[in-house]
Amino acid sequence: MNPTKMSSSPSHTTPSPEATGRSTDALRALAAPGIGSLVQGAAALFWLPQAALLAWAVQGLGAGEGMAAVWLPAVGVLVLGMARAACEAWGARRVFGDVRVQLSVLRAQVARALAARSPLDARRPASGLAASAIAEQAEAVLPYLARYQPARWRAVLVPLCILPLVAWFSWVAALILLVTAPLIPLFMAIVGWRAQAASQQQMVAMGGMNAFLLDRLRGLATLRALGAVDATARRLGEAAQSLRRRTMAVLRIAFLSSAVLELFAALGVAMVAVYVGFHLLGTLEFGSWGTRLTLGEGLFVLLLAPAFYEPLRELSAVWHDRAAGEAALDALDGLAEGGVPLPGAQAQAAVGERVGAPTVRIRDLRFGHAGEAPVLQGFDLRIAPGEHVALMGASGVGKTALLSLIAGLVPADSGEIAIGGVALNDASAAGLRRRIGWMGQRPHVFAGSVQANVALGRDGVHGPQVEQAMRFAALGGVAQAHPATALGEGGSGLSGGEAVRLALARIAAQPEADLLLVDEPTAHLDTETAERVADALIELARGKTLIAVTHDPLLAARMNRVIQL
Repeated sequence: MNPTKMSSSPSHTTPSPEATGRSTDALRALAAPGIGSLVQGAAALFWLPQAALLAWAVQGLGAGEGMAAVWLPAVGVLVLGMARAACEAWGARRVFGDVRVQLSVLRAQVARALAARSPLDARRPASGLAASAIAEQAEAVLPYLARYQPARWRAVLVPLCILPLVAWFSWVAALILLVTAPLIPLFMAIVGWRAQAASQQQMVAMGGMNAFLLDRLRGLATLRALGAVDATARRLGEAAQSLRRRTMAVLRIAFLSSAVLELFAALGVAMVAVYVGFHLLGTLEFGSWGTRLTLGEGLFVLLLAPAFYEPLRELSAVWHDRAAGEAALDALDGLAEGGVPLPGAQAQAAVGERVGAPTVRIRDLRFGHAGEAPVLQGFDLRIAPGEHVALMGASGVGKTALLSLIAGLVPADSGEIAIGGVALNDASAAGLRRRIGWMGQRPHVFAGSVQANVALGRDGVHGPQVEQAMRFAALGGVAQAHPATALGEGGSGLSGGEAVRLALARIAAQPEADLLLVDEPTAHLDTETAERVADALIELARGKTLIAVTHDPLLAARMNRVIQL
């Protein structure tokens, strides 16, 4: 038939941030100090009164007060230490719990974003890469937000509280801390840029290796048949060595950042200790606001100096967690963004009133794959209720694309598709798909039982319906197709014809489906099996509208109409 026109199907629109699962911004918002981080930061400040009590006790001992000067400070140090430990434990648990909940929500939203993309999207990430990012790489977000962010908050809060106290007693000691402190984050930031780049490369290598491994495991039988197992093992070994090198690069940078911090922290503490020592000996008279520091005051300043750098030391210890966590968030962002949306993926699957088999009306349809010339342009078609139609034509003319557009698996560039008088759009696509039975060229078999592969988790499809559907598809005599039998991913254990009949059983178990869309149901089957599949398909389509893409003239001859594209 001549290409004509088709309907206003959903256009290429990007799903909303909520639809795509771009909730990493919400997860990053946990970087702001929450109650858990605030409590952890406050716990670190307990050292200030503890240091004052210790300095008071030493001052008393130096004044000859004996053990009487020690008891009260010792009790205070013990009580404050217990309070500090309790606050740190509670704060860490609170932060960990909040981050774990948010990470679970993020994983679910990224998975929904992937499910909201069209199965025909050529840019969909490989399943191995997606699984690696969601399950494995996402775990790097946990230490980033649970350890690094509280450490960063303490690195801001604690030095700002210690510096005025030190300056109250000695402006020289405060100046030493003030000058040396900025050098640490400066050099750590320089190192951190390199660490983030190395972490991103490590994430890419890890995801690529996982995707490669999953793909080869799925095709292991083919690899054995072709004698390519050894070559695949060598390539996997090369990928593993590449990942090892990238991981070691990340660790080297992590150790470098720690070394930078320890160097400047040690220099800063040593300079404060030298000044306090010489000041107490009377060699350096300046720096204490015109009066000489007492033994207790000098010790208090000296005790605060290491505590001034301690939060920065903790920050350095978890610095690589930041690089790995941000790389993981970027990887999750990449999974959730862009792509070709599945029409109606976010809409409720409302089912309208049905009166028999539906009509299919297409007007002024235009569709082309991204970056390619349109395969359908100005296409018109009308299929009557209960009509059986065969779509035929050379490869590449758009038969499968047309079937996918009618099924609402991919949005059209322009035009209108109406099923049973209801226009196919984002609002109606989910509901219309409930009345569509779909069978693709290569029916996918999931790892699981035969019953689960037929039911596909649909409401109302249980044991009796599954058994009846399997009898209809003539699977009762197949030894490896009993409902409780476990199947491997991709259908290992089933022949090609048995996998096709399993796909027929899926449609048969969906009684509300009154529009059947099948793509090459008899391709690659022997003559006898193809005839059985055709008989079952025609029987199943009684009283229903059937559109079949086929190159089989025998199947086409059994249709009411043949349309040449």
